[in-house]
Amino acid sequence: MEFFKFKRLKIVEQIAIVFIFAVVIPMSISGFIINNINQQSMRYQLRESAVLIANMVSDEIDFFSKTVTSNLIQIADTVEYFKTPYSQKQYIQDVTQKLSDCEKLEIVNTQEDVQNLHERNRKLKRATVPVKMDDGRYLVATYKIDAIRDELFRSIADDKRQIYVMTDDGELLAEHNYTEEAYRKTMSLLPKKLKNDKPVIFGDVKNQPLVYVRKENPNIIIVVNTTEKVTQKAITDNSMKIILSCLAATFAIIFVVALYTYYLYINIRQLFKGIIAISKGNYERQIRLLTTAFTPHEIVFLAFEFNRMANEIHKSYIQLKKNNKELKQLNEFRSNLIDTVSHELRTPLTSIQGYTSRLMRQDIKIDEETKQKSLRIIKEQSERLKRLIEDLLTIPDIEGMRLRTKVEQVWLPEVIEEAKVLIKNKDNKEIISNLPEDFPLVTGDKDRLLQVFVNLLENAAKYAYPDTKIVVDAIINEKNVKIFVQNECDVIPPKQLNKLFEKFIRLDDNTTRTTRGTGLGLFIVKGLVEAMNGTITLRSDEDCGFCVEVTLNLATADEGVEV
Repeated sequence: MEFFKFKRLKIVEQIAIVFIFAVVIPMSISGFIINNINQQSMRYQLRESAVLIANMVSDEIDFFSKTVTSNLIQIADTVEYFKTPYSQKQYIQDVTQKLSDCEKLEIVNTQEDVQNLHERNRKLKRATVPVKMDDGRYLVATYKIDAIRDELFRSIADDKRQIYVMTDDGELLAEHNYTEEAYRKTMSLLPKKLKNDKPVIFGDVKNQPLVYVRKENPNIIIVVNTTEKVTQKAITDNSMKIILSCLAATFAIIFVVALYTYYLYINIRQLFKGIIAISKGNYERQIRLLTTAFTPHEIVFLAFEFNRMANEIHKSYIQLKKNNKELKQLNEFRSNLIDTVSHELRTPLTSIQGYTSRLMRQDIKIDEETKQKSLRIIKEQSERLKRLIEDLLTIPDIEGMRLRTKVEQVWLPEVIEEAKVLIKNKDNKEIISNLPEDFPLVTGDKDRLLQVFVNLLENAAKYAYPDTKIVVDAIINEKNVKIFVQNECDVIPPKQLNKLFEKFIRLDDNTTRTTRGTGLGLFIVKGLVEAMNGTITLRSDEDCGFCVEVTLNLATADEGVEV
């Protein structure tokens, strides 16, 4: 059964098979039939034309014979009017000069004299035409054979057939396109018994018909030989033309079909490659057709629809990747949020709960100093919880670009001093503000700016080296000011530095938590600064350690307060 297993053919193979059965075989059969019909037709024409030529020569001989005989009869009748032999002879000489084809006219007495004259003329290649006169004598005309031959074959001078005019005993009187070999071969095929006054076809080559006509008056035989050259011109050449025409048509069809198949195959291959690319996940693949006059509309339409489908799939794929990335970020955000909330909320809540329980105990006496310390700690931890909740509530506004700020004139030295008081600086690192007393007013939201610098100063104090200073500097430009918050710490690699504006990113290891924080400070700071039409950049190197640059716009005289 495996031997008879069906095999799917490629398009090129199928077109080749269809072409063979639909074009090559029909063209071959048609060419064979046309060639055969042409041969039959040309063979018939050769036979008919050979018979026609034989009849034409026969008619020319009859016409010549009758014309000459009629002329001789008239001359004989006229001769009888001359009484003396001299006058008769003189008349015959005059007439002979007027008859251009006649070589000699003479009068003989008996039939025997006519026969002798005829024998003599035969040896001299002359034709003898006798006419019996009323007095029993004979007027005999001697004609040149060349003149007779020219007269006989004048109407068929351009014909390539060979024509022989012979006597009954085989003596050749006149010929046309004569060759010795062809003449002997024709004579060998001539039947022994001949029919009279009727064209007869003979010979054993059907494409080279031989025709004879045997005449009784005069007793001659006319033979027409269709030579090989005539046959070749009439049949072989035409057959070759038909074959060449069929071959030319076949090759033209092959060329057109091959060209069409070539372009069709290339375009279908492009479709295959596109489908394979899509199946392997390459959704950006586009089909580029080789568009020509041979490209079918269906292929163009299919390629267009395929490209449109691939484009839609690619868009969906990009959207899916984006959604997956957002889901991954959301999952990370959820994990970080849970981790932050569980860590950052647990510590202040534990402190608040512990000190509250301590203050509520009745079994021990708490002195005033301890009581104030516990209340201070409870207050600090409550404020810490408040800032954490504010930070968490600010995230959706920043991400949704819904953060609302007031536009007012703010004096930054005052904001810096308030921030220094509010930050948690457990190591009591010195914070130096180099902002002058005449520092110009800037445009912004004072509460939001306070939140910005509290985050920045607390961050700087948290990560600075022990016993180092946090420095706040500024540069005043024509339209804006640049505030720099700088501390001394380890150099942060550029790759990690670029991530500090993201949510829940911290410099310390997530497992050790050597410093407290949510990792939201710089994210919130960036959102607040940009909401006030400012900019913020980070820099870290050996010269400055870690430096935050905040750019704010200078206030103008006509700016008021807007909500």
